[in-house]
Amino acid sequence: MTNETASTALPLYQREGAYIPRVAAVHDLCGYGKCSLGIAIPVLSAAGCDVCPVPTGIFSSHTAFPGWYMHDTTEILSDYLAAWQKIGVQIDAVYSGFLGAPEQVARIRDLYTMFPEALRVVDPVMADHGKVYATYTPELCAAMAELAEGADILTPNLTEAAIILDEPIGDAWAGEDIDDAEARRLVDALLEKGTKAVVLKGIQRGDGLIRNFVGTQNGAFFEANNELLPYMLHGTGDLYCSCLLAAIMAGRSLDEAVRFAGDLVHDAMIVSSKQPEFQARGVSFEPLLGKVTALLG
Repeated sequence: MTNETASTALPLYQREGAYIPRVAAVHDLCGYGKCSLGIAIPVLSAAGCDVCPVPTGIFSSHTAFPGWYMHDTTEILSDYLAAWQKIGVQIDAVYSGFLGAPEQVARIRDLYTMFPEALRVVDPVMADHGKVYATYTPELCAAMAELAEGADILTPNLTEAAIILDEPIGDAWAGEDIDDAEARRLVDALLEKGTKAVVLKGIQRGDGLIRNFVGTQNGAFFEANNELLPYMLHGTGDLYCSCLLAAIMAGRSLDEAVRFAGDLVHDAMIVSSKQPEFQARGVSFEPLLGKVTALLG
C-alpha cells in the first residue's frame, strides 16, 4: 500500500532492447543467513542483469549468530579491479552496501572513475535502530558518509542518515519514529550533500505501517508505506535495495521501484515466517523471484 504526497517518474536507467546491463555489486559475501551478495546476485539476475560481484568481506554467517568469522578483502581489491580494467569490463551500475574498511571507499571511487556513466547506488549499511554495527569504526562511518554524497540513489535508515549528516542519534532514531516534517528535513539535508535521490527507510509510528520517504533533486517528495509485520528479519534492507535497483535496471521509474521493493519485502517476510527458525535464518525471497523477472514484461 502506498500513500503519495507527490510523485516523480525520475528516469535513472533506460533499458534498451535485448541488452543485458552489468551491475558491479560491492558487498560482503555471507555463508549462512540471507544478506548482501546472497540477495543481490539472485534478485538482480532475475531482473535480467549480469551481476559482477566485488566482495568487501567474507563472513561465515551474518553477525546475529555468535562466533561469526570475517575475512577482510581490502588488500585484494585494487588488483581485482585492475584485472577488470585490463580485460575491458563494462559496467552500467555500481551498487555498494556493507564495507569492511575505510580504504574500500577508495576502491568504489575507482569504479566510479572507470565507469563514469554508471548509475551509483549506495546502501550505507552501517547501523540500525540507534546502534552502529560491530565491525564499523568511526573512520569507516566517516568514509561511508563521504561516499553517500556522490550517490545517484541513497537508501539510509534513520540511524544511517544521522551518521551521514553528523547528527546525534536520539531515542526517536532507535525507535524509528519521526513525523513527516522531520523526514522531509532529513531527506532535504541528504540531497543538499549532492545525492540525486534519497530513500529514507523504515519509519515506524505504532499505527501498523512501515514508511519510506523519497526525495529527489527536482523537488519531488513522497511517502510509500506497507503493513508493518510483528517481527524483524535479517537481510530485509539488502533485499529492499536490491529489489529497488532491479526495478530501476528493468526500466521502471523511481516511484514504481520504491513501491515494488516495499511490496516484495513485505511478501518475503510472510514467506519467511513459514520457514523453520526463520528469525535466525533471515529473509526468504526465493519463491518470489518470478515477480522480479516479471518486471521485464
